[in-house]
Amino acid sequence: MTGVRRFSLCLLLCLMAAAPVPGNGAEPELPQVWLVTYGPGEVYWQRFGHNAIWIREPARGLDHVFNFGFFDFAQQDFFLRFLQGRMLYFSAAQPAQQEFAAYIDENRSIRAQRLALSPEQTTWLTGYLLEEVRPENRDYLYDYYRNNCSTRVRDAIDRAIGGDLSAASQDVPAGQTWRDHTRRLSSSDFWLYLGLEIVLGARVDRPISRWDEMFIPEILADTLADTRSASSGISAPLVLEDVMLFESTLAQPPPRPQGWWPRYLLASLALVALGWLLSRWAGATPVRALARAWFATTGVAGLALLFFWFGTDHAAAGLNLNVLVLNPLWLWLGLRPGRGLRALPVVAGFSALALLLAFLPANQYTLDVLAAFLPLNLAAGAALDAGVARRAPGLRP
Repeated sequence: MTGVRRFSLCLLLCLMAAAPVPGNGAEPELPQVWLVTYGPGEVYWQRFGHNAIWIREPARGLDHVFNFGFFDFAQQDFFLRFLQGRMLYFSAAQPAQQEFAAYIDENRSIRAQRLALSPEQTTWLTGYLLEEVRPENRDYLYDYYRNNCSTRVRDAIDRAIGGDLSAASQDVPAGQTWRDHTRRLSSSDFWLYLGLEIVLGARVDRPISRWDEMFIPEILADTLADTRSASSGISAPLVLEDVMLFESTLAQPPPRPQGWWPRYLLASLALVALGWLLSRWAGATPVRALARAWFATTGVAGLALLFFWFGTDHAAAGLNLNVLVLNPLWLWLGLRPGRGLRALPVVAGFSALALLLAFLPANQYTLDVLAAFLPLNLAAGAALDAGVARRAPGLRP
């Protein structure tokens, strides 16, 4: 931990110790409920941020953060469950000092919002969280958008305040779609961004509500800051205090997705240019071999997309138009003998269809995938056809 982060942690612990206690010193401190929101981190699974509920109840020895975002690589059948879309996450509670120290050490911001809950609401929420972290209750089936660490925090708070949060947000259109948030939060990572764009299908492009949008911890925090609850009989702000306990020095993601397709187009065209230079230097044979390997690889990738679409519980991978670009038929182009149907017209036909669908309204966003793969597909098709023409100069139409 750097010196700056050590100082920040010490300052945070002093703030926690100096929290005001209502009444005189002989009275017990009243329980407090805080929503804690952590900013994005540097590791790929930290890019979307995180959140938790902090319960402070000295009379019961509670100064713990209840967190729904744990997973274990050593879990039985972890990778099989990941492939099937049946990943098990679990909830746990940690002492607040230990939890906050870990996030400060990762240079992730910590925002805390004290909620205006009645004693009865606080008692219910505390009991609910204590039950959720019991070994027999802690596991749940994770879903990227519908059942994650943030949606479970959202649901717990909503139940505690009698449904005021859902009532205020379920009929309100979201500012961005699931894909928009995915794109903006992963944009700093070239490969992560492209990988997510490949596997996510059209379902994440559908309009969603503000309620659905709270799968992002930052959105949940901002929504609570604007929410008024009437569960106690009087409409009042839900958030009493909103403080930044630690400010990260990491670059923050953009508020909206940006057009990143040019960087993938440039990378693709650069690879095409390298292939052309290779053909000039080493002849057509190695380029044809590369073209076959490209089609075989992308054909297998297309089969994987179909598997995630039809053979798993990954709902976000369904209705994926990227199968027109990473096409299972390419496997045949890569493995077929060098005769018969030409490759380029087939590839060009599917490419034209993919481009047309990309510009139809209310459809899947595919520009990044098109920019990354269409030039390579077309170049590989042209390389195969050029080889066929050279081997059979006497053929006439």
